[in-house]
Amino acid sequence: MNTLSTTKRDFLKAGGVAMLSAAAGGLLSACSDSAAQSASIWSSSIQPAVSATTANGALVQGFCAPAFRPVFDTFVENFSARGEIGGSVALTHKGVPVLEAWGGFSDALSAKPSTPWQRNTVSLVFSCTKGATALCAHILAARGMLDLDASVAKYWPEFAANGKQAITVRMLLDHSAGLPALRTPVAAKGWADWTYMTGLLAAETPFWEPGSAHGYHALTYGWLVGEVVRRVSGVSLGTYFAREVATPLGLDFWIGLPASVEPRVAPMLPSTEVLPTDAFTVKAVTDPASLQALIYNAGDWLAGGGFNSAPGHLAEIPAAGGITNAQGLAAMYLPLANGGKSGALQLLPPDYTARLSAIQTAGHVDRVLLAGTRIGLGFMGSIDNRVVGPNLSLLVGLGAFGHSGFGGSFGFADPQASLSFGYSMNRMGPGAALNERGQKLVDSTYLALGHTSSKYGFWI
Repeated sequence: MNTLSTTKRDFLKAGGVAMLSAAAGGLLSACSDSAAQSASIWSSSIQPAVSATTANGALVQGFCAPAFRPVFDTFVENFSARGEIGGSVALTHKGVPVLEAWGGFSDALSAKPSTPWQRNTVSLVFSCTKGATALCAHILAARGMLDLDASVAKYWPEFAANGKQAITVRMLLDHSAGLPALRTPVAAKGWADWTYMTGLLAAETPFWEPGSAHGYHALTYGWLVGEVVRRVSGVSLGTYFAREVATPLGLDFWIGLPASVEPRVAPMLPSTEVLPTDAFTVKAVTDPASLQALIYNAGDWLAGGGFNSAPGHLAEIPAAGGITNAQGLAAMYLPLANGGKSGALQLLPPDYTARLSAIQTAGHVDRVLLAGTRIGLGFMGSIDNRVVGPNLSLLVGLGAFGHSGFGGSFGFADPQASLSFGYSMNRMGPGAALNERGQKLVDSTYLALGHTSSKYGFWI
């Protein structure tokens, strides 16, 4: 791809480096609403009801344990003081739901939003989907069906072409494989054709020696890891996630949205804020031949607004196309915060679950984001770039792990605190990690748990 189109330039300027949190179709995959609700930890509320009305008339409501009331209050403040339009937040502690709240308006694209965000409203959570995709790979590995240190070509022979024979599954998960973008121009609707996208990746040449450096694989991550899951399991990534994760845990979470759920989806309002420090966007706009510019070579799903369309929701895009809400994110991370167990379900063995918090790649300069990152086996750890600029950090506990998404959605587990967290919204903010709305919710959560400081890059 030699040039950035005007649409892509405008989108880069509007969204800034936040786009890389987003990315930071096969078979239709879904867990049925009835199956999800029957297993959902949210189906019967055990905490007191709470509610508040903001200055613009938005209703915020839910259920909250008294000890976590400050988190609910922060969520309300996001509407009155930080421009939240619609969203949800959810927490579990020691395996028990302690906060579930939702509110505001779901029609963020309207001139004057007025449609209430309901308890079952869902939205695109962009790169939070990477955590779900990684979890599928880990389930296969824990069952002995997938070796993370084996060559990807063992499962996907065509992948060995053009110097990729030594790339391991682990390198795909930790973003060190050297395949963060495609050089061949991608067709406008290429993202909807799984075979087409994985074929392009199988033919690609690494941008650096695999394993020698790391750089955020914004969109390619999903097709890379997803194809390995497909080859090993025999079903698409979205189908495997529905069968092995979403249905057993009772999640309203889809990678490949069924048409019946489309009316519940809150469209996303892109950010128009400009960050004072945004090395990624500057490079992408000023150097069309750069790796940063090539990240957007993915058809029109990202830069063309396809992510807000029904076809864009239907397609399986395992790096960025997941649709859920805070409840789905918190419930997915619940077992990962509690030794692999949620209620009677043992999703992963305790010893395997413990490895998920380990950081695999870290450094001051990610080859793509041009900022510091700390990445594990498909999950992000606490990242502190506050000295560089705003909205480039993600401050959680030292052993916590999860993934943020374009605009600020976030889900994570903190095994040391036995905490799982989810946050979703429809007004996107700028930045490669969390914006103020999400970080304030995380901060108030740790304060409610008795933590005292994030001064040194993680909550203690």
